[in-house]
Amino acid sequence: MRRILIILSFCLPLLSVFSQNTPIDYITASAPCAPGVQREVRAVWLTTLSGLDWPRIKSKSTASMEQQKEELRQILDKLQACGINTVIFQTRIRGTVIYPSSIEPFDPCLTGKAGQNPGYDPLKFAIDECHRRNMELHAWVVAFPICKNTVVKELGNKTLPRLRPDLCQPSNEQWLMDPGVPGTADYLARLCAEIASRYDIDGISLDYIRYPEAGIKFSDAKTYKKYGNGLSLKQWRTQNVDRCVEAVCKSVKSVKPWIKMSCSPVGKYADLPRFSSRGWNARDAVNQDVIKWMNKGWMDLIFPMMYFTGKHFYPFVPDWKKKAGDKVVAPGLGIYFLSKNEKNWPLRTISDQLTFVRQCQTGGIALYREQFLRENHKGLYDYLKNYHFVKPALPPAISHDGVKPQKPKAIRTDVGTKAVLKWEKATDIHHYNIYMLNDTVFCDSTIRIVAQNLQKTEYTFAPALHQTLRHTLAVTAVDAFGQESEPCILPCEGNTHDVINHEKNIIDIPSLAAHTLIVTDLTGKKLLQKPYSRRLDISHLPAGFYILRSIGKKQAHHTIKYFYHDTSRGETE
Repeated sequence: MRRILIILSFCLPLLSVFSQNTPIDYITASAPCAPGVQREVRAVWLTTLSGLDWPRIKSKSTASMEQQKEELRQILDKLQACGINTVIFQTRIRGTVIYPSSIEPFDPCLTGKAGQNPGYDPLKFAIDECHRRNMELHAWVVAFPICKNTVVKELGNKTLPRLRPDLCQPSNEQWLMDPGVPGTADYLARLCAEIASRYDIDGISLDYIRYPEAGIKFSDAKTYKKYGNGLSLKQWRTQNVDRCVEAVCKSVKSVKPWIKMSCSPVGKYADLPRFSSRGWNARDAVNQDVIKWMNKGWMDLIFPMMYFTGKHFYPFVPDWKKKAGDKVVAPGLGIYFLSKNEKNWPLRTISDQLTFVRQCQTGGIALYREQFLRENHKGLYDYLKNYHFVKPALPPAISHDGVKPQKPKAIRTDVGTKAVLKWEKATDIHHYNIYMLNDTVFCDSTIRIVAQNLQKTEYTFAPALHQTLRHTLAVTAVDAFGQESEPCILPCEGNTHDVINHEKNIIDIPSLAAHTLIVTDLTGKKLLQKPYSRRLDISHLPAGFYILRSIGKKQAHHTIKYFYHDTSRGETE
């Protein structure tokens, strides 16, 4: 109890502003796991640097290449099984990449030797395997840090410090790109455009798109003198990072406007009135004005690295939510601190954070990093699979100016133990989703994903339990941006109750143990509510399909009938 009160003392002053209707028990890990969640980022960072997460096996022959690929398949299988829907896959590492690029050489993580081709395209392979499991892949691009001196010696003239010394600055035993040189933005934009144009990626996520923190050797005095143009050092540095972000965004969106742009900023945006960032925040410490990037439309979502606890975590989550507006904020949680070799956090630290973030409705979470999830430190994997991620969720759509897809025209044919769904193929549709509805109402708390990312226009529903076949199904169309159409509702054939004798604009109701009658549309929106009687006037309803339902003891809902109201004839069918 004392622990909960301490956390509440940090959070309630802020949450009173951002979450007026949030119940007090949001902070406990025993809070419900939000069965209505339907769209939510559930991401994990998969690190290829030094093979930290993958690959552990080096591709040095045909056999080892296949072992390396199988290693990734097993990782993705496990991520899919626990509910992860987004993989942030490290693609540009340190001035090196994991795909055959015309700009930068292969990273040594693949073969053990920098610049060596592994014999296949790891990025394409990872994308295909993620999509096969209905997971998005976001190409993780490390922006400014580049290779160490040892890699420069190994690769020689293939490295960025040799090819473009004008863009680079030495920093201790490695090199960094200099954001103050205008060519840096152009270079990063060209690299990201290469990835976007060649691959069917779902997003590009920029990492370390910031100036180095205090304590890291970095001298840009000459650059500032040449390009400062009368600005203060802080203003100039912030402007430089802005320019790089804008250039990357515009280059990617010009190729494929539906690719999601994101970044992983420092975990606190700025100081709060009652809580200090202790000198470590995105805006003031490392020149990341992330909120500006979101307001300008350069970022579709962000993954702030919130690897903190207590007052360093809880007050800053609703602050991000407030400042980001309608954009998705998926806080990055430091699950590696669960390890006994790190900070040895108890599971409760992460489970409380997961519950709190969901109650703040930020749009999702990200976990750093994959190995610590896979290895089930403190039982985190089991907790996510069996509790927090029990119900599947789709990644959120990104906002754009286009029109939502039209509802598909579908038919359902029930044959024995199967239901066959068919619909017309529509233009500008990326894929289709199938849902199963509980009691015919299409809303987040009553639906379950049956199939997603369908490219074909036919689906056979063959549940193991035959009685499940009597559930209503729905088909939706989804465009490349993730925007979903209104559902085409498909009840089980014969799965309605007859209404006894009806007249014009009047429905006769059977004798029921009910106290209320309601009429909804097929999405579950309530249009009419009346005390139970044996006759219901529906004359004011426009033409269309409806559901007539009753409410009885203990608020139990019962579907009486689907009906079509034909105003041209003044009759109900």
